[in-house]
Amino acid sequence: MLTDAEFVLVAREVKTRTGAVLTREMGGAVEIRLMPLARRENFGSVQELIAAARIRADGGLWGHIADYLAQSDTRFFRDRDLYQHLRNLLPETLAKRGHERVRIWSAACATGQEPYSVAMIVEELREQGINPAVEIVATDLSERLLEKARSGLYTQFEVQRGLPIRKLIAHFEKAGDLWRLMDRLRASVTFQQHNLMKHPGALGRFDIIMLCHVLGAFDIETRAAVVNRIADALTPDGVIVLGAGETLPEGCDGFTCIDGVIRRTNAARAAA
Repeated sequence: MLTDAEFVLVAREVKTRTGAVLTREMGGAVEIRLMPLARRENFGSVQELIAAARIRADGGLWGHIADYLAQSDTRFFRDRDLYQHLRNLLPETLAKRGHERVRIWSAACATGQEPYSVAMIVEELREQGINPAVEIVATDLSERLLEKARSGLYTQFEVQRGLPIRKLIAHFEKAGDLWRLMDRLRASVTFQQHNLMKHPGALGRFDIIMLCHVLGAFDIETRAAVVNRIADALTPDGVIVLGAGETLPEGCDGFTCIDGVIRRTNAARAAA
């Protein structure tokens, strides 16, 4: 079991690097999630891993620790109402963009279920005779999680969480004990490393930003900072989509939030 001093040290370093807040109740889970990293780095225990991280000047071990503690709870089509919003938003956004492509950003995508769910919706629109020009960019701070996302390989448990059987049959093929997403859908999503504590300027502008079940990992002040920072990547009439039950954090002036969809106010849109 981690001592209070060890836990405080880990929590401080993780918050500095990722903005995520670890509470003392997470101590047991933190140790369990760090055990594979300790073994990979040839330490006898998580305690030895933390002790080594303290004395290594390059900070590399702290980066790995933050990676292994990155939020990774996700599933296909999480929050069905959210994806219904997206089905309504896409044709509207496509009409506004005309011949230009619509850009969608899945922020903090973890192992990729969210952006691939979006890609399935785009595929469904094509099957309905609509030919949307859509670019999907998915980011996460963890290269470890992104590597799994890029592979498109999921366990039986992972595909059973939220994925209707008809979508499983249409978009996946069996690969031993795993399920592999079809190449055409994997190719429709671009995965990049990005830390939400950094400005997203290099990613370009987006019409729709998915920020679902991400803000809860941060404290109140950081939530507002993340939304305001991400909003810099919005087109003037773009939207940020939150998860079920999530609301606009305090300190986000110039925005409104209705049914989990954040938009600029008219005045802010005109100034953007």
